[in-house]
Amino acid sequence: MRRQAGALAAPLAAALLLGACTGLPQPADPPAPASVAPAASAQPTPAIPAAPERASGWRTGLQPVRAAQHLVATAHPLASEVGLATLRAGGSAADAALAVQTVLGLVEPQSSGLGGGAFIVHVDAAGRVQTWDGRETAPAAALPDDLRWISTDDRRAPLPDVRASGRSIGVPGALRALEALHLQHGRLPWARAFDPAIGLAERGFPVPQRMADAIATHRAQLLRDPEAAALFLHADGSPRTAGSLLKNPAYAATLRTLAADGAGAFYRGPIADDIVAEVQRTQAGPAAPGPLTPGRMTVADLAGYRAVERAPVCSAYRQWEVCGMGPPSSGGIAVGQVLGLLAAAPPASPGPDAVHRLVEALRLAFADRNRYVADTDFVPLPGQGAATLLDPAYLHRRAALIQPDRSLGVAPAGRFDAVARGTHAGVEHGTSHVSIVDRWGNAVAMTTTVESSLGSWRVVRGFVLNNQLTDFSAQPADADGPVANRLAGGKRPRSSMAPTLVFDRASDGTRGALRAVTGSPGGAAIIAFVAQTLLALQEGRLDAQAANEMPRVGAFNTPATVLERDHPDGATLDALEAALRARGHRVVRMPMASGVATILRVPGGWQGGVDPRREGQALGD
Repeated sequence: MRRQAGALAAPLAAALLLGACTGLPQPADPPAPASVAPAASAQPTPAIPAAPERASGWRTGLQPVRAAQHLVATAHPLASEVGLATLRAGGSAADAALAVQTVLGLVEPQSSGLGGGAFIVHVDAAGRVQTWDGRETAPAAALPDDLRWISTDDRRAPLPDVRASGRSIGVPGALRALEALHLQHGRLPWARAFDPAIGLAERGFPVPQRMADAIATHRAQLLRDPEAAALFLHADGSPRTAGSLLKNPAYAATLRTLAADGAGAFYRGPIADDIVAEVQRTQAGPAAPGPLTPGRMTVADLAGYRAVERAPVCSAYRQWEVCGMGPPSSGGIAVGQVLGLLAAAPPASPGPDAVHRLVEALRLAFADRNRYVADTDFVPLPGQGAATLLDPAYLHRRAALIQPDRSLGVAPAGRFDAVARGTHAGVEHGTSHVSIVDRWGNAVAMTTTVESSLGSWRVVRGFVLNNQLTDFSAQPADADGPVANRLAGGKRPRSSMAPTLVFDRASDGTRGALRAVTGSPGGAAIIAFVAQTLLALQEGRLDAQAANEMPRVGAFNTPATVLERDHPDGATLDALEAALRARGHRVVRMPMASGVATILRVPGGWQGGVDPRREGQALGD
């Protein structure tokens, strides 16, 4: 395996590695890239889901981490340290995931936490794959037009806007999903997982740069909630800055309650009462007074929340079986479709042709996602479900739509008898991803979120409340029919989160050993980020760190094709942009703040890597 770290060692690794689909040889010892300034772009940022979070810059010199026993990769060093300590103490991947999430909710509240949701994919040492859906739910009383207007009689948008109103807040599910995971696969006592985060919350920790950026960006919105302002702003209203000490005693108290009384204490009793009171609040202030449209959440909604164990979505790709999350996530299906489309129509040569086919495959996958994928407890997928959308014969027919010298622009969705549905693309936002393997061979891929950066800008008992319901379509229907991802009481909004486990596939097609654990934050762009990482690992044979450093490309079935703006290899991206424009692509250069965390099985153990665009760290023994 070639070792590439820091900046990408070969320019785009032969243009995103897809040339390897044809079996073309890759250079054994590629030269280091020249130092190139990031390409400038005067183009305005379009309304596409490619840059849901601010970029953090680029960390150079990252190396893949080797481990013989266990390994954890998360979005923040403190979380990774706690995860590793848990594994060293005899904890399983499930124990480490629980401990890591409690720390991430403290040090990365802009991305995930107790007030949000999670998808978890787990494999045990025997090879059994399970997934848990901890996605937030809409209140039982939610109405289809709640995101459009205050009421049928008052057709103003919710005040002061949809995200800041109570209408955006879904019933949090992350803790119930972690509880379900721990009940089946935890080895350490539940309460032990909370101790590290309690200590950090009480002692304080340096504000990370990403948190400081989020606070500064959203200062005006945080002023509407006294508890959020007290946590994230100084007494004079100025934002807390990077490196300053932040204590969160309210969060520590919440964790103590949950450690002692279990997850049920979050969903019933004083914590639940406070969540509902905040969701139903009608006035902001006093620092930024004004009316708030209340949400419809009740204590019964919290008491009735359940994490759902769902069947994993698995598909074959070359020598691999790739397993991810099914609906309400679109991630598992869309990533599987992209890989299947490329297997059906591989590029004729490396370079721009390979990138062209990747972004066209993304267009086709997003066309189906936008039309058909939603919470299947409310709206079924066409045909036989995920198997229909991942059927090799179907993907072969879809791949025939890819033209070698011309972009589709906006691709059509697949057609299925008796299915008339509207389309909802949606703009999703930030998340956090965790990859863990333990000494017994158990592994967790977990992606968690509060939706937008700092969620709904509301804080209860030290944790941020999500704005996840804005992932629903505000329009219940369009000219083509009802939208699958329309709002309904008890429904879970569609997501693009794609926690992924990869297995070797035996010659008879059966599942073999675990090969890789990966996933990323990034809103709808998660699908592109994860697909690219898998292609880098499989086709390019890159290591776990180099795969995370690939230049990002994307397409979301809009006319735009997105190329990363700030990657160190700007010169090669400039050349790629010109080549794509020659094929009719409307190229937009913009930041693409992926946060991939990857663990790869290698001889003698494991190898971990994190994304240089964020603050994460991989640690192991």
